[in-house]
This record gives sequence, structure tokens and C-alpha cells, in this order.
Amino acid sequence: MSPAIALPVTAGFSRLGEENAFAVLARATQLQRQGRDIINLGIGQPDFQTPAHIVEAAVKALREGHHGYTPANGLLALREAVAVDLARRFAVDVSPELVMIVPGGKVTMFMAILMFGEPGADILYPDPGFPIYRSMIEFTGARPIPVPIREENGFAFSADETLALLTPATRLLIVNSPANPTGGVTPKAEIDRLVAGLARWPNLAVLSDEIYGQMTYDGLAHQTLLAYPEMRDRLILLDGWSKTYAMTGWRLGYSVWPAALYDNARKLAVNSFSCVNAAAQHAGIAALQGPQDAVAAMVSEFDCRRKLVVEGLKRLPGVSCRMPKGAFYAFPNFSETGWKAKALASSLLEEAGVAVIGGPDFGVFGEGFIRISYANSPDNISKALERIDAFLRRRNAVE
Repeated sequence: MSPAIALPVTAGFSRLGEENAFAVLARATQLQRQGRDIINLGIGQPDFQTPAHIVEAAVKALREGHHGYTPANGLLALREAVAVDLARRFAVDVSPELVMIVPGGKVTMFMAILMFGEPGADILYPDPGFPIYRSMIEFTGARPIPVPIREENGFAFSADETLALLTPATRLLIVNSPANPTGGVTPKAEIDRLVAGLARWPNLAVLSDEIYGQMTYDGLAHQTLLAYPEMRDRLILLDGWSKTYAMTGWRLGYSVWPAALYDNARKLAVNSFSCVNAAAQHAGIAALQGPQDAVAAMVSEFDCRRKLVVEGLKRLPGVSCRMPKGAFYAFPNFSETGWKAKALASSLLEEAGVAVIGGPDFGVFGEGFIRISYANSPDNISKALERIDAFLRRRNAVE
């Protein structure tokens, strides 16, 4: 046997984290292969099929020979469609020359954090929040500064608390509304207050993750940061097709950049993924330009499931849950049950056959909570809640 060799990689790789939802998905799949009945409320993807006209557009593109490279920043027709869609939804003027087509939302996070993260720099991010924010910040050597996302604030970010964390070392602020994992939606008045306060920090870039922007409830309208002209020279918008059009596996997203940063993003595209596959881009055009009834129907169904899951969670012993205002996640508080969140999530999967994600996988302020995705059928949600109820009552009786 050959002697072990050392292949030293850069220190940044020791700081890379993961998205535990995929680890939970892998374990759930493994248990299913062993014959276990597993209900997955962990993974964050719609349980709907991509609408047929979008699929047909991709098939048509392939049949017509769209098999080659596209521009690194994406097809002009798709970038134009994005600009038209943003104008339709928000009455904002966005140049297609500032739109970047990317293979999924994470790529925009990578680009923005790589541009501003380095030793000596601070980057603010929501906690609990999408785990890749902190992972990438630490990879670059920058200092991750968590912005607490508090249950008592309806899981909206606090403008005052966010602004109080800014220092001359802060290079990038990441905000997310509607939010993963909490389902929180930050009201317009709070966003107004944040934007006004940022006037004191003119050299600070802002990454606004608005991937769930079309999934709001109770009559709430999504408030995009694109609507603030004073933000446009520093704002990086993250959005895409994955959630809105049930296209998670298509790996298709977009970002809108300040003019001063756009060429940096284009160069990163050239150096990493070259371009997004052509057929997916043609599908993206069809999604934006075609009928939107499937989107409305999906959000309406999520609204019904939202109420079902929250009502069921509130009946569980020792559990409370705020009504989420957006996305398709609930973030119930299990602290009164006496369980640590990750231990509870693991036990629910192994013993009760219900996959959920422990709150600490989304940050230090996630302890005491678990994330439940209600992107599953009402029957499965009801069955999962029954299993969780039986598990808590059985284990509490034993212990």
C-alpha cells in the first residue's frame, strides 16, 4: 500500500460549511431505500411540476438546435424579459445590460461575497438565515457579523439593530425578505428606515436576496430594494425561477448589478461556469412571458398549507409557532419541549420518519427552533404532524 500523502489545500476550505438540508435529504432517501416511510418536510423545493409550456419551450429549443454556448451574462432575450418582468411587477426601470443570468441563486451569493470578502472586512448577514451566506463569508476570510432575526419581531429584520452593527470595516450587508428559514417578511416601513440609515454609509454594498418575492400572504406586497433609486448604485439583487416556477432542478437564476460591478460579475462567470445552458434560458423566457396562473395557483395552495401546518403545530405539546408571512417555511419554537433543536430533528427523522431541519443549521440564533417546509401535500403535512405529536408525547412520557 502506498504511504499516505498530504495534499494541502488552501485554508479557506477548512472554513466552508454546508447546507444541511441536502444531508437530511440524503439520509431520508437512504431510509426510504431501506423500506421506511419518510415524510420530507425538510427540503425547500415546491412539490409542483414545472408548468408544461415552460418545459415545452426547453424541448423546442433543443429540437431547433440551441446546443451551443451563449453569452456569459445570458441571452439578451432573457435579460430583456427579466427587465420587462421587473417593470411589470414593481414599476422599476432596469437595463438588460445590468442583468446577469446565472445557474441558480447561490451563484449570485458567491459572486457578491467574493467581491467584498477578504481578511479585515466585515460582512453582515441574517441569522437565522440561509447557511451559505456565512459559509462563503468565512471562506473568503472576512468576519461574519450576524444580524439577529428575532421571533418577537415577527422574524422581520430590525433596521435599527442592523444599522447599529455597521462599522467602517463593513463591506457588504445581506438582507433576505421573504426569508428562509423563518418565512418572515420585513414591512415596508422597516425597509424605508434601513434605506434612510444607509445614507450614512455610502460605500457599503447591499445584497438583497428576493428569491421568494412572489410568495407573500395576507395581502402583503413584496417590497423590493430596486424601488429605491438611492440604492441602485450599491444594490445587488438576487432572484430567479427556482421557487416561483417550480424549477429548482433547472438551475436558473438572475441578478441585477450596479453598473460599477457588472463587469466583475461577468468576469467571474467567464472564469467559473462560462454560461448557463441554452435550453434552460429559453425555458426562462417562456416562464416570464407566458401565463402566470400556475404561479398564482401554487401560492394559493401554499397559503392553505401554511395555515394547516401552523394550526397543527400549535396543538403540539410545548410548541408555539408564528404565522409565516412569506416563502413556504414555518419556524416553530420547540424550546419548551426541552429538546435541543438538532437532536430533535435527528430523532424525528430516525424514529418518527419525519424530515425537518434543526434551527442551528441556519445560525446561532436558530437554537430552539426547527424549519418545516410546507412544500408537501396537505395529507403528508397532516400525517407528519400526527407523527411529531405522537413522538413528543411518547418521549416526554418516557423521560
